[in-house]
Amino acid sequence: MPQLKAINSTSLYSCSLWHSSVPPKRPQSSSGRFPPPPPLPRKKKKRMPPALRLLICSLAFLALAPQGLVKVEAFTGTYGINYGRIADNLPPPESVVTLLKAARIKNVRIYDADHSVLNAFKGSGLELVVDIPNGFLSDISVYEDHAMSWVKENVEAFLPDTPIKGIAVGNEVLGGDQELEEVLFGAIKNVYNALKILQLEDKIEISTPHTFGVLANSFPPSYGAFKEDVLVYMRPILEFFSQINSPFYINTYPVFAYQSDPEHIDIKYALFQPNHGVRDNKTGLHYDNLFDAMIDATYAALEAAGYPDMEVRVSETGWPSAGDEKEVGATVKNARTYNFNLRKRLLKKKGTPLRPKKVVKAYVFALFNEDSKPGPSSERHFGLFNADGSIAYNIGFTGLRPSSASSHRLSLKDLGRQSWSAPFSILLTLSVALILAFTI
Repeated sequence: MPQLKAINSTSLYSCSLWHSSVPPKRPQSSSGRFPPPPPLPRKKKKRMPPALRLLICSLAFLALAPQGLVKVEAFTGTYGINYGRIADNLPPPESVVTLLKAARIKNVRIYDADHSVLNAFKGSGLELVVDIPNGFLSDISVYEDHAMSWVKENVEAFLPDTPIKGIAVGNEVLGGDQELEEVLFGAIKNVYNALKILQLEDKIEISTPHTFGVLANSFPPSYGAFKEDVLVYMRPILEFFSQINSPFYINTYPVFAYQSDPEHIDIKYALFQPNHGVRDNKTGLHYDNLFDAMIDATYAALEAAGYPDMEVRVSETGWPSAGDEKEVGATVKNARTYNFNLRKRLLKKKGTPLRPKKVVKAYVFALFNEDSKPGPSSERHFGLFNADGSIAYNIGFTGLRPSSASSHRLSLKDLGRQSWSAPFSILLTLSVALILAFTI
């Protein structure tokens, strides 16, 4: 939470057997006086175009292929949401599922493993990341059987009906309480070992989200580096994650960077609006938004620590729609602008200037305004939706009920469908390509 992630050759061959053979010749008469009548003309059957035969065979093969060939991914598409519940007025989890499906948001992270939520998500098709709260880490790091019990009771018991795709072990631990810092790695190892014993390690991703405060420096992006006192606990985690191919999750809030220095950071740079941008003289790369710059500072820190190939994912990002008097920029207008432009940027499925081939994936904070969160006023105003299920402001989503926000449907609603229709689009594109290849 915010604080100051072949086509079978036999099949193709069998399709070629659809053509009829040449009709057999009629036997000759033994009599010379009455020659046999000529055979009746037979209507020649039209040959099926080769491209069409290949297409039909391909579709049949794909329809009959076992689904197990598809690799399970921990994050589908690029856009996810954090479903926090520190509030006393939120809709029931069943209604939240309806809301998420209407908004076409498939990736969801919760900050615990509440069974009422896990039951509500059964059969929904929504993909969940569950959290092990910080209060459990000390116990789980010491007792392997406790880690096993937690995984069995909160993950295995709900599979496969509830598609749990990941476990976040703790939240923003490093850079905070030293006692928790010391036990984090042990907890991660014990949870992973439990998954391995249950043969779930290739189905459930393990991670731990970090605050952006673990970086000692982030400007310019190429100078990104972790704090030395954090690296003591960070290095074994990075080494372990590199072995099991887990990404590095970090909470990335341009709003906090802007609020810390509004005189020198252009708010347009923080909101993805047109601006002059920033040039990194060391790399020669140009940045037109603060979000990308913060991600690349994280990549630079990982490279400096010896892990240049590790993927960075954003576990939290967002912008508050209200705040205290000193919380500069916390307005509905800025929150709408940031979240609309962020969504547009993520749906482009592109990387950053430093890592252009690593597509950026992010969980937005947060689904709801949570009225019981402690701290400054902004903490209770990060939601895209109000507690009654209506939209807090319009970025193209539909709420559970009408809202005072503009009802104008933004074009991003259509763009959002791409993440759900990707498999069909790929198949359609392949089919068209095959037809063109065989007919041109």
